[in-house]
Amino acid sequence: MELTRLQKQMQFIKEIDKIKQVMRRNYLSDGSRRENDAEHSWHLAMMVMILSEYFEGIDVLKTMKMVLIHDLVEIYAGDTFAYDEQANIGKEDREGEAAEKLFSLLPQDQADEFSGLWQEFEGMDTKEAICASIVDRIQPLILNAGSKGKMWKEHHVTVDKVLKRNKIVFDKAPEVISEFVRSIISHARQEHYFHNEGD
Repeated sequence: MELTRLQKQMQFIKEIDKIKQVMRRNYLSDGSRRENDAEHSWHLAMMVMILSEYFEGIDVLKTMKMVLIHDLVEIYAGDTFAYDEQANIGKEDREGEAAEKLFSLLPQDQADEFSGLWQEFEGMDTKEAICASIVDRIQPLILNAGSKGKMWKEHHVTVDKVLKRNKIVFDKAPEVISEFVRSIISHARQEHYFHNEGD
């Protein structure tokens, strides 16, 4: 029997509860435990709402939707550690298949919307996708600075890798944001939070 629209929506809502079980490598800023994907996505949505004044002309609601959706694919694909080059091989295909499987649980119009927002985020071409990508880079920096580089040290992350990862921030963020990020990285270097710095 064909599921009703509401049944499909409720099935999807139940399925995405699994995002709370997808653990990331980053620790909470107090270093007490690792963050999960749901917490990360919530934090990004709050950042978009709070920092939107620095991103001229963005559609705030659309950007918030984007950051809430962007990691849902990890329910099936798993979290790929940004600094693991081997694990990143095939990531695009894994996540594309996961997106198709997950979003197909929704009614078609919503499946199309979610898929479109996810693809837009991945493309990093629109104002909203650029803003979403920038906060997605800044949030882990804030957590790592707060935890005194706990994850960076555990996983041998160097300052050069962090600078490379944050290239979009330096290239496309408003100057006040990119300067803030530079100050976080500079402080982290001074405090020897990165791997191989002051060990």
